[in-house]
Amino acid sequence: MKNKKIRRVGVVGRSASRSAIRTAAELVDWLRRRKIEVAIDEATLRASGLTGVPAFQPKESYDLVVVLGGDGTLLSVARSVSGPILGVNLGRLGFLTELSSSELYPSLVKILAGKFQVERRSLFDVAVRRKGRIKTRYRAFNDAVIGKSALAKIIELEIRCAGHLVARYRSDGLIISTPNGATAYNLSAGGPILYPELRVAVLTPLCPHALSLRPIVVPDSEAIEVTLLTQGEEVFLTVDGQEGASIGYRDTVVVKRSKSAAKLVRVSQRTFYDNLREKLKWGG
Repeated sequence: MKNKKIRRVGVVGRSASRSAIRTAAELVDWLRRRKIEVAIDEATLRASGLTGVPAFQPKESYDLVVVLGGDGTLLSVARSVSGPILGVNLGRLGFLTELSSSELYPSLVKILAGKFQVERRSLFDVAVRRKGRIKTRYRAFNDAVIGKSALAKIIELEIRCAGHLVARYRSDGLIISTPNGATAYNLSAGGPILYPELRVAVLTPLCPHALSLRPIVVPDSEAIEVTLLTQGEEVFLTVDGQEGASIGYRDTVVVKRSKSAAKLVRVSQRTFYDNLREKLKWGG
């Protein structure tokens, strides 16, 4: 399929990063000299002092969205933007971002010439159901985590997949991860690495009381339901480590693959396995 001509670009930066602010200002000039319409997120726009540049609006249509920062910045954008996203790593690990800052402009030349691929990544719709009604809704790129507060006792959870009871157990919580998030909190908690284009979810218990409980990979096409069976404890749902809500006794967190998907732009020839070797220091 032929790539759409790039005419309108959104730029989102990590406004706390001087490098991101400087790069955003340079990028605006670079794009405008090529007669491309460009908008910047409001926080970066204020920090840069640029004038005459429109503010980026996530719900509007862009041919390309350039994200300047790290994986956290990309996460916040991927949940709300429908167009192709190019991640530029100005942070540390940068597992999700495609490019380093030195690769930005050579890669943009290729992108403007239509020489790129778009990789679709699954998103999860996450809802909190209370007394039969949906209380809040979220969208997850990486994961939804149910966990107790620092001072809370161990909590009891019931897990159902496609209506079938999987387990009732006591633990510190549960990670429900997309393949994208498999190399994030899930990996730190002992869960498996998943190929990012698989249509599955991985359920990883956090410090379960029963040592026989292990991470399990399930299809993401059917609802995953997690019900809190503990009373009187502080328990939270956290989505992508960036938003969430407290949940109470008998509340159910419902997770299912979203009809929407994140579209990540790929320019380099690096594969998923190349990234594993490089980022996780596997050698070779």
